[in-house]
Amino acid sequence: MSRPWISATLLAGFLWIGSRPLAAGTATDPVPRSDDWWQKRHASFNEAVKAGASPGRSPAQVVFIGDSITQGWENDGKEVWARYYAPRNAINLGIGGDRTQHVLWRLEHGNLEGVRPKAAVVMIGTNNSNGDDNSVAEIAEGVAAIVKRLRTALPDTRILVLGIFPRGEQPNAQRGKLCQVNQLLQKLDDGDRVRFLDFGHRFLTADGALPKAVMPDALHLAPAAYQIWAEALEPHLSSALGAPPIQPAATTLAGNWTWTINGPDGQPVSAPLELTQEGVTVTGRFSRGPGAWLAIENGTVDGRRFSWAVKRDRPGGGVMIYEMSGELSPSGNEIVGTAKTTLDGNEMTSPWAAVRR
Repeated sequence: MSRPWISATLLAGFLWIGSRPLAAGTATDPVPRSDDWWQKRHASFNEAVKAGASPGRSPAQVVFIGDSITQGWENDGKEVWARYYAPRNAINLGIGGDRTQHVLWRLEHGNLEGVRPKAAVVMIGTNNSNGDDNSVAEIAEGVAAIVKRLRTALPDTRILVLGIFPRGEQPNAQRGKLCQVNQLLQKLDDGDRVRFLDFGHRFLTADGALPKAVMPDALHLAPAAYQIWAEALEPHLSSALGAPPIQPAATTLAGNWTWTINGPDGQPVSAPLELTQEGVTVTGRFSRGPGAWLAIENGTVDGRRFSWAVKRDRPGGGVMIYEMSGELSPSGNEIVGTAKTTLDGNEMTSPWAAVRR
């Protein structure tokens, strides 16, 4: 037996909606933005959902609701979208710069008119987290208000609430704030109509860094990150849709690459990389300079993910072993990964990336 989507206690202690007046500009007070481009994009959403509900048209099975990270499915995420969501007639309701209060206003002014998706994917709140704009509790209240609006307007739709993605090149106070918001958002999960999913850790290296190959500006997603998003979401989305999951496109690592890693002085160092793939086995070599190469050992691949080891002689004697792993981008033209090694008893992890030559 499923629990009610939000308990009375949660409404009173978490949402606070109806128990206190809403101050203008809060995360739960629906407001539009005055930008002309924003108004035009909002109006285009209203037209899209109405068109999707027209007779003879295949209805949208899923809607994505959010800010610029969601809007980015139309740009850096377009190849992944074409594989996973276009066949499901998905609608992108993301607008760059939006906060929870702007999404609330949009949902109340036509963005849901006539559409009856089987699933709604919600990822919003990072723009509310800047400085002292909104507190942890206020941001969580804003997201919860969006979920409440969706449950009212779309009672048969399953809602997938995503944890807000990490931001910033290294661990920082704003990331910590978002982690606290995500802890509160877990309370929205009722095990039935509303599910909370948090996979932001998949974007990070072992030491907590956000590689540029994943988020170039430490906030917005690269194509490889949209693939990570799609693969993490797919088991839950396909279940909500009652359909078989879509599998990642078959790709190969084979070819000539230029790989890049930060050197001892922190500056990027690049060199040729040659890879061969036969089934799930990967072999190849890294260039160390003219006529010198390091061989790849124990290379394996699982879908887009791979791992291998590289050994290098130390100038003072001994051998260093680099355990390298990573993921191939949806286009098959980029790699983002991490390299682990132990030096003088200390484990070190470094991000690296590669592009086809």
